[in-house]
Amino acid sequence: MKIALSLVFCLLSLVSSTGALANADAVKTLLQSRFPEIKAESITKSAFGGLYEIFAGNEIFYTDEKVTFIVLGNLMDAKTRENVTEARLRKLTAIPFDQLPLDLAFKTVLGKGTRKIAVFGDPYCGYCKRFENDILTLKDVTIYTFLYPVIRAESVITSKKIWCSADRVKAWQDLMLRNIEPSGDGSCDNPIDKVLAFGQKLRVSGTPTSFFEDGERMSGALPAATIEKKLVSAAAAKK
Repeated sequence: MKIALSLVFCLLSLVSSTGALANADAVKTLLQSRFPEIKAESITKSAFGGLYEIFAGNEIFYTDEKVTFIVLGNLMDAKTRENVTEARLRKLTAIPFDQLPLDLAFKTVLGKGTRKIAVFGDPYCGYCKRFENDILTLKDVTIYTFLYPVIRAESVITSKKIWCSADRVKAWQDLMLRNIEPSGDGSCDNPIDKVLAFGQKLRVSGTPTSFFEDGERMSGALPAATIEKKLVSAAAAKK
């Protein structure tokens, strides 16, 4: 009897998953016919109200199985108050930390530096300055800073000057914390173009954007408490 029930359960699970895939394919077909400009990377049935999650262009939006409407914005779980859309985006845009070209970044070590975070920042990003203040209050973390000049033309020149400085960490912190511009002409070999290309490949659209050891990314000037919480969970996920 137990074996028979197990076989029935497996069969029902298979039928259910096959049906979900078939419905997702149908949604994709309808979406392509009605919105050919949208290039969906994945379509998944969500756990909320029969909605289908569509991931395209680093964004998530929702529709029904007949694509009769499109819902833009964040989906919240009313029970847990979790931002479901934000959590899913972190999963869908994750990249293994060891695939980051860390040789294109400069390194700041706080304490023993056993935990790791990579940050894409622009020298003229106001949020990056606020973020730098908060991140330097953390303990036991290595910060890999990628100079990602996307805000204005001067950002490229200043990024090169920082990279070409004798002490890159000091030059960066002088600008971020004390508004002291870096000296020099920035004429040394530098990785700025490579970082820009890599960031665009990852669809890093704003600064600061942070990547943690579990591969997930978070955008914006996160408070120190939020960074610390994420560092703890990312380190635990590695074990």
